[in-house]
Parts: sequence; structure tokens; C-alpha cells
Amino acid sequence: MSDTSLQNKARLRGSCITPHGTFRFAVHRPVFTVSNLRQEDSLALLGRFADGMPHENSRNFPKGEVCEPAADPIYEIANPFPFRGATFIPQSWAESKVDHPERIALPAAGAVSMTGFFTKMKGCAISPKEYADLFAELPAVVRLALAANSTDAADLVVLADQSCELLYGLHDRNPLGLRYRRDEQGQAHAVIHDHTLFEVVVNNPHLPDVYKEAMVLKPGVQGGSEIVGDWRSEDSHVFEYLRRNSYIPWGHYAANMANDAIRYRADDLLPGDMAGMRHLYYQRTFCRLAADLDLDLPATGRSLSVVELETLRHDILRRIGEVDVAQVSFSATLWGWNYGFDCAANGYRLHASHQMIHQQFSLLPSAIPASESGDGKGVAANFQPYSCGDQICDAITVYAEQTGSSFFADYLAAIRGNTRLDGRRDIESSLIVHEDTHIILFVPKAKVSQWELQMMTVQPVGNILEADQATRQALDSGIFIALRVLSGLGAQMVTSIEYPKRFGVEIDQRLLYSFLPKLPFAPGAFSEAQLRFICGHYPEDFARACRRQLAVYRQEARG
Repeated sequence: MSDTSLQNKARLRGSCITPHGTFRFAVHRPVFTVSNLRQEDSLALLGRFADGMPHENSRNFPKGEVCEPAADPIYEIANPFPFRGATFIPQSWAESKVDHPERIALPAAGAVSMTGFFTKMKGCAISPKEYADLFAELPAVVRLALAANSTDAADLVVLADQSCELLYGLHDRNPLGLRYRRDEQGQAHAVIHDHTLFEVVVNNPHLPDVYKEAMVLKPGVQGGSEIVGDWRSEDSHVFEYLRRNSYIPWGHYAANMANDAIRYRADDLLPGDMAGMRHLYYQRTFCRLAADLDLDLPATGRSLSVVELETLRHDILRRIGEVDVAQVSFSATLWGWNYGFDCAANGYRLHASHQMIHQQFSLLPSAIPASESGDGKGVAANFQPYSCGDQICDAITVYAEQTGSSFFADYLAAIRGNTRLDGRRDIESSLIVHEDTHIILFVPKAKVSQWELQMMTVQPVGNILEADQATRQALDSGIFIALRVLSGLGAQMVTSIEYPKRFGVEIDQRLLYSFLPKLPFAPGAFSEAQLRFICGHYPEDFARACRRQLAVYRQEARG
């Protein structure tokens, strides 16, 4: 098959990766003429300049057809994985950051204090009751915005007290817990006066920790989810909660930082915290698979050691090799992390369920009986539940069929041999943020979030069952670095997902992670719904910004 034929076939499938280990992209250079079908002019004065000269809208009502001889060039980059769409980068937007990668950042939020404002307006000290009365008179949208954005603990304590019924000690104003009531079925419910206000104020990092613990962090305060695992070190503590009646079939688990290790912000997160949360993920996955394969666990009633976990992993791999993989009940992992919480003043929640750092994970069934709609006379075959990693598998299978080449080998070669999108050779061109012998953390050439980072295994490791202890440790470190870099640039909300290969599948599918920040100036809209993602900078310049931030973090960690 000729090179031209290979390129044409790959182009049909819409991937930017080529069998030559390079990236393919296109540059739109629009030139067009538009016929004028307007019937009327609506001329108006828009305003005046400082010297009194008028500014009118006559330019909006041209005579005759409109000619555009050279609109801004726009880069179009098909995502490496066609199911993720394509990225579009206007050249004029990106050029403004080429020599100033420090501009790829969000400013830190300023201090906000309604208590200070009231004191200034009053001109004298105000009693706690007067403060409470003033806050109670604020419009609901103002109180909600204040609960989300205030940096003054005094504001937040008042709002917390007004959102629910707190119990206080006899000798101080530290809350001990919540008032409860029983419903008609005898179920206990906390007395909460304003659920939205309650949810927002407890997610504000500036609320004193004693309030956070009493209102939302103490084990059991959020409901009856059982704690079925924990991990503790000298400076960290993580609980594993079971979500039995989960939106994820067959239940899921949440590794939550414990109430005696409060972590609301990435700046507070320690490498040991990440190791603990991920250890619970590996442990739960391996233990569930072991039970499915009738393997004995090394122990119960305690966390497994790293050595025990690695031994159990080898036992599972050996047993899977001895049986028909189709008979294994669970065949894929699910892992995700919503970092950060926010809520608009109108009550629209913008991200996550809780600011307290936590990760969620589960196992997905291999197959379940299918049902058919209609008259029910058809024979329903087994149904394979959805796994996002299957989309990767499908994409690289098609790529291999069309090119005769390994997608991930080509992808890795393209990343390592990258040249700048704008063709400049006097500026850094690397997409790599961090790399070791096991994983690579990089900026994808085509991004589905302006600040997306990806991480993948360097060796043919497709899921955590195939990952040995050294690889798992590298994955944990890479996830930690990704979050610290993104939060250091100002990201406050980041969704992280894992794309795993199914167990026992013989294909070179690498374990891939995607880190997707939500940015205030890039909300999802019709473009994103069509998988057309707009980006305002070149990927190489975002990689430069990330490397600068990683250097800052490492310097702070050393100092």
C-alpha cells in the first residue's frame, strides 16, 4: 500500500496521527464573497468619542456584496481518537500568547468580606445579632454568591448557621453536630433550612474546619454509606465509602479524604494523599476480581500491603490466563475524579458534588442479559455494558486495519517528535510536561478542553491489572503532578477520567488518562455539543506554561 493511500485512508477516519509518527492538521485560509440580501438600513448613533465626534453604525450596513479577501487563518486538528471530534485554533488568538506563555493562566480571586463591608458602612462595631439580621435580609442570590465567594470566615459562619440547625457546646461557639428529625418512616434527617445555601457554604474552603466537620465531613453525616476500607499514614487518612444504590450499576466506591485530613484545595494535597486514594482503588479492584475468580485474599479487616497487593495482582493475571475471559464477571475498570466545586448565584451547580477531595471507582460487568422493546418475540443476546475505554479500542483497531501500524507507538513517536503548529523553530516545541520510564504526561495536539492534559503508559500497559507496582506508583505521581500544574495555573475545577483496556484483551492499547479543566471563558455550547472544540493558544505554548508551573511547584517542594 502506498504512502498516499495510507494517508487518504487515515484521513477518512479523522485522526491526526499518521503511520509515520507525525501529526496531521489543516489550515483554513478563508476567502469568500457574500451576497447582500438586506432590504433596509437601521442606522443609529452608537455614542460619541471624548472629543464629541459621533460613532455610528453605518459600517454594519454596507452597500452591495461583502468581500473577505483574507480572513484569519484557523487551524483544524482532528483528535487522535475520532470519537472525540476536532480542535479549532484561530491563528490571531494563538499568536498573542506565543511570546507570552505566562498569559495562559487565571488570576487569583481577591478577598471578599460582607462583614467588613457592613462594618465600614455602619462606621462602628456591630453585634453578632445585628450581623445575622443584616445577612438574613440579603436577597437569596446575593447570599448564595457570598457563600460561594466570600473569603471571610465570619461571613461563612453566619451563613452556615442560617442554612441549617447546628448544635453548639456550652462553653464555646464551636458546632458539635446537626439537629435531626425523623420522618414518617422513622428515617433520620438533618434539619436544613436552605439546602442550596447549605451545600454551597460547606464547600467554601474558607469555612472553619470545625463547621465543615460538623456539617458535612464527619463519617455518617452525609448518610448511611458504609465505610469498607481505609488508608492511613503519618500525615494522611482516607476513607473508602461504598455507594450501594449508585447511578453506576453494581455500585461504586469513593475514596474520600477523611475528616481528620481535610483537603479542599490542590495546594493542601500531599503525594501521600494521592497514594492512599489510589491504593484503595487498586485494592478494591483486585479484591473484587479475586472474589470473582475464587481466589483467597491475603487478609481482611485491614488494608493490604504493597507486597500483598502485587502478589494478588499476579495471582489474578495467572487465573485469568487459565479461564475463558468471557466467564469473568467484570472486565473493565471505571475511575474518575471531579476536583473542585462551584455554584452560580442562580443555583446552577457548576461542578462536582463536594469540594473535599475524593475519587470514585468501580468495576463494569463483562456482559448482562439484554432486553428488547416491541412485542418481545425477538431473541435478545447478551449486552456489553458501556466502557469509555472501548472507544479507544475501536479507534486503534480501525487504525491498525487501515495502516498496518500500532496507533500508540505512532502516537508516542508523534508526541516525542512534535514540531510547532505555527512552524516556528526558535521556540520550544515539546508537548511533554513530565516523563519517566513508565508514563508520559503531555499536552494533546488536539484538545477537548483548552487546558487539557493527558497521561499514558509508555510501555504496553492497558489497565491497572497489567500495571506493576512501579507503574502504578508512576501513575499516581503523574496524576498528582497534573493536578498541581493545572491548579497552579488557576484551574479550580478539573474532571479526570481513565480510559482502560478490558481485561484479557490482546491489543496494544495503552492506559490513558485525560485531565479536563473547566474554564470561566469556555463554557460548553453548541460547538462542543458537535465535538468542535475551540482553543485560543497553540498546544506547544500551553505545554511551555505547564512546564514553567511544574518548575515552580518543584522549587516550592524543595524549599
